[in-house]
Amino acid sequence: MTDYRTLDEVSTEYFVQHPEEIEAFLQEAFADYAEDRDSAALLSALRVIARVKGISDLAAEIGMTRQGLQKALSAQGNPRLDTINAIMQALGYRLALQPLPKVPA
Repeated sequence: MTDYRTLDEVSTEYFVQHPEEIEAFLQEAFADYAEDRDSAALLSALRVIARVKGISDLAAEIGMTRQGLQKALSAQGNPRLDTINAIMQALGYRLALQPLPKVPA
C-alpha cells in the first residue's frame, strides 16, 4: 500500500527547505483572509508555518501547551486575537493596521 503525504506535510517540507518564502506565504494568507474571511484557510497556513518552526517550541514560547496550540490552529479552531498575536510575534511578525483602498463614490 502506498503511503501518501498530506498537503500540509508537503507544504511544511517545502518551507523547511525554503524559509525565505515564509513571509510572502503569510502575507498572501492574510491578504486572502481579508478578502474571503476564510479563517480555516488562514489557520491552515499558520499551522504549516508553526510546524516548520516546531509546534512544541512555538507553544512553549507563547505559553501554551502543544495540544492547545494544535487545537487553536485546527480547522475547527477559534483562537483569540491575543493567541494569534502571540503566534505571529513568536514567528517574528506583528499584526499591524493597514488602511483599506478607497472605493470611488
